[in-house]
Amino acid sequence: MAQRGRPGFSDNEKHMTWKLWRQGASFSEIARSLNKEPGSVYGVLKLHGGISPRIRAASQDHLQFSERETISRGLAAGQSIRSIARELNRSPSTVSREINRNGGAEGYRALKAESRSETQRRRPKQHKLERKSLKQLVTVKLEKDWSPQQIAGWLQRKYPQDERMRISHETIYRALFIQSKGLLKRELLAQLRSKRTMRHARNHSNKGREWGVVDGISISQRPADVEDRAIPGHWEGDLISGSNNTHIATLVERKSRYTIMVKVDGKDTQSVITGILREVAQLPAHLWESITWDRGGEMADHKRLTLEKDIDVYICDPQSPWQRGTNENTNRLLRQYLPKKTDLSVHRQADLNRIAKKLNQRPRKTLGYSTPADVLSSLLR
Repeated sequence: MAQRGRPGFSDNEKHMTWKLWRQGASFSEIARSLNKEPGSVYGVLKLHGGISPRIRAASQDHLQFSERETISRGLAAGQSIRSIARELNRSPSTVSREINRNGGAEGYRALKAESRSETQRRRPKQHKLERKSLKQLVTVKLEKDWSPQQIAGWLQRKYPQDERMRISHETIYRALFIQSKGLLKRELLAQLRSKRTMRHARNHSNKGREWGVVDGISISQRPADVEDRAIPGHWEGDLISGSNNTHIATLVERKSRYTIMVKVDGKDTQSVITGILREVAQLPAHLWESITWDRGGEMADHKRLTLEKDIDVYICDPQSPWQRGTNENTNRLLRQYLPKKTDLSVHRQADLNRIAKKLNQRPRKTLGYSTPADVLSSLLR
C-alpha cells in the first residue's frame, strides 16, 4: 500500500532527533540536520512531551532473536537439543524450556517466540496516578498553582508512612507532558509557572543562538523620508506562525503596500535570512533600501542582509507592533488564506506567490483604490 502524507522517521532518525534535543538543539536545527520539516520534528518530540522515551533492552541472560533463529534452524534440520545448546553455548535446559513454552519442536517459530518474550518483558506496573485519591490530590494542588516539587514535598510530609500516597515531582511532570498516557488533564499544563507544554534539555537555550537582536539599528534612527513614505524601497517584515512550529516570513513595501511571502525552513535566523535573500533577488536592487522588523531572534543575523544586499535593518522598540503597522495589517489580511493553527509547511513557494499576487491585485483605499501591483509597477518605470 502506498504511504500517504509525509514519510515518517526511521528508528535512526528518531534516535538522532532525541540525541540532538537532549543536547539543546532547536526544532529548526534538528530539522536541518535530518533534512526534515521543523513541524515534523516538533511532532516527534511533542508525542513524548519532550522527554526521551525509555528504550527497553533485554537482559544479556535472556535469549536473543539471533539465538532463537538458530534454535529454529536447528529444529528444522533435525538437530538434538544438546547439539543446539552447544552451538549457542547455552545449557540444554535453557533451550528445552524455550522450545516447550513456544509450541514445542514442531511448532517453534523464532519470530513468534521473540514477540512473546517482548510482551512478557513489558509487564507494565500500575502508575501511581492511577490511584484515584492520589490523582485527585495532585490535581487539586496543581489547580492551586502549586509546583510539582511543592506537591511532592508536601505529600512526603503529609503521608510519611504511606508509600502509595507519595510521588516524585518528576513523575508529575511526566504525566503532564506525556499526554498520551491520559493521567492528568492537558489543561493543568497552564498552571505550571513556566507555561511550557514539553520538556527541554537543561542546556537548551536561545541565548547566543537566535534570541533577540544584537547590534541592531534602532527604529528611532530611521530617516524621516522612510517614516513619511516619501520614497520607495523601504519594507516592513515579520513572521506568520502556524501549527507544528511552522512559519512564513512576510515583507510589505511601505509606499506601495506590495507584499512578498517567503517560505522558510524554520524560525531560526539562518533559515529566515536565507529565505529573504532568495526572494530579494526577484526585484531590482534600488527597491531594497531598508527593512524594519521587531526584536525577534529570527533577525539575529540581520548583518547578512546588509553585507550581501546593502539593506539597512531597523529594529522596533520592545512590544511596539504599531511601529510595523503596515505589516501587521497585511498579516491580518493574509489570515484569510493562512488560518491560525494550520500547518504552514504544506505551502510551497509557488503557493505563497499566488496568495501574494491575489493581495497585490486587490485595490486599496489607502492607495486611492489603485492596487499595490500597479503602484509598484509605476515605481519601476
